[in-house]
Amino acid sequence: MKLVIQRVNQARVTVDDAVVGKIGKGFLVLVGVSHTDTEATADKYLKKLLGLRIFQDDQGKTNLSLKDVSGELLFVSQFTLYANCKKGNRPSFIEAGEPSRAEALYEYMIREAKKSVPVVEHGVFGAYMKVSLENDGPFTVILDESIM
Repeated sequence: MKLVIQRVNQARVTVDDAVVGKIGKGFLVLVGVSHTDTEATADKYLKKLLGLRIFQDDQGKTNLSLKDVSGELLFVSQFTLYANCKKGNRPSFIEAGEPSRAEALYEYMIREAKKSVPVVEHGVFGAYMKVSLENDGPFTVILDESIM
């Protein structure tokens, strides 16, 4: 699994010119699922995501979590996080999860996040989406197997 987490002031995702997900202050999370990921993997990543203390406190230190700032979540599926560009110039995506399994884990993460975060929005799995955001910082964190 790979997560690209962007601390945002606002973000939204549109499909066919219709807004399907929109948040204010919080995290825009690009989610990539591999063929080896399970619900246990998703649980581990979600726990880390929700515990990240990357919002500024009164002293300007990144010391506050999403919950501490009443932040919101916007999940967007992105299999291209598994692009392998080692050979040639055309990326290979063989490490990305099979679509039905990846969609199930993506939906699982959304359901689980809703248990502890009041506002959880998301894009449409497999759709062509346009994502816009106002990155706060910018502040971007990547979670993948190399650091988990």
